[in-house]
Amino acid sequence: MSDNKNGDSISSNNSEQKYSREIVLAKWEDRFVAWLIDFVIISIIINVLFFIFSAEYSFPSWGIYIDGENGVGIKQPYEYIIASSIFFLYWVVLEFLSGQTIGKRVVHIKTTNLFGERANIMNIAIETFGKSFLLPIDIVLGLIFSSKRRQRIFNKVSGTIVTKLKKTEDDENDSIKYIKDY
Repeated sequence: MSDNKNGDSISSNNSEQKYSREIVLAKWEDRFVAWLIDFVIISIIINVLFFIFSAEYSFPSWGIYIDGENGVGIKQPYEYIIASSIFFLYWVVLEFLSGQTIGKRVVHIKTTNLFGERANIMNIAIETFGKSFLLPIDIVLGLIFSSKRRQRIFNKVSGTIVTKLKKTEDDENDSIKYIKDY
């Protein structure tokens, strides 16, 4: 046994450890569904923007390729950079404002800091960079080096997690009364 900074005794046995809070981590499946919803929404917007500005754009023609003759590269790099930048802005703005994108709202998950609180703009930008520009690498390395927090690599670097929002009985029973401040 040892003492913590408050002078309380702490057992060295992890099975007896008490936690002050629980944070429910989002499942990979929920995160994928949220990403897919966001991807479809933003892809439609990107297609409309490229059409309006008469730029040739179609999803299959851009992205990362691996070719035996040419090696590894990016097809249509300008389109890739523009499209990824739009995704980046979408995710940074919405996740900073509320911790949720449209997709995350649908599946009831949220991006937070490691303590379940609102993440700052720098952490959100770092976390979103991987999702916007380097997603396949970010996911593969995140799964290989998976931790107890279900973090992609850029989640680890940014100190963010994705949490599942819990509904309480009060939410389900509609027992909350809202009063306007006049």
